[in-house]
Amino acid sequence: MPHSDDLTARARIRDAALAEFGAQGIAGATIRGIAKRAGVSPALVQHHFGTKEGLRAACDDHVLAYYRGTTEAAFDRGEIGDSSFLSTVYASSQPVLDYLARALVDGTPAAATVFDEMVNLTERYFADRPGLADARTRAIVYTSMRLGGLVLHQHMTRLLEVDTITDAGPRLGRATLDIVSPDLLPDGLTDQIRQALDNYEKEEER
Repeated sequence: MPHSDDLTARARIRDAALAEFGAQGIAGATIRGIAKRAGVSPALVQHHFGTKEGLRAACDDHVLAYYRGTTEAAFDRGEIGDSSFLSTVYASSQPVLDYLARALVDGTPAAATVFDEMVNLTERYFADRPGLADARTRAIVYTSMRLGGLVLHQHMTRLLEVDTITDAGPRLGRATLDIVSPDLLPDGLTDQIRQALDNYEKEEER
């Protein structure tokens, strides 16, 4: 069993890799740059992950686990209407979003894997309803809308005059609710999310 210090170092290196891949892309990032960002030696990076490809795979696994965990917490456990849940997501999501934004632009296999997984997760909550497109198609379109914001975040940031990855969560959340038909979501969920966004902003102002 790995020592707890090893687990801490491994997580720190993975987080540094998320940031470095997000900033430089998979092709541009280096083991040395990731090690410098993590404050460790390149040898320690290689000890834990072997190669840059091993690091990329670990980052992919982390991103997928993050999305699975937050989606299940939001919908299966009903935490989406809790402002503390939103606060946790906003505080923890930036490295994941930066990594995913760059992967989508670069067109990496990681982006395809995450996209497919997010479609599958979304489809679970989109029941077939009379008068609407089938759940699979709606899930694909909705996921494209969500991830498209990451690809275009520099342009959105320019026009909204606030960083749309780090500082515009509630604003974008409300805009999404305004645009997306309530029929896409379970009954009452739209109102729960709006209330949670209101509560989150009130708590942030204190």
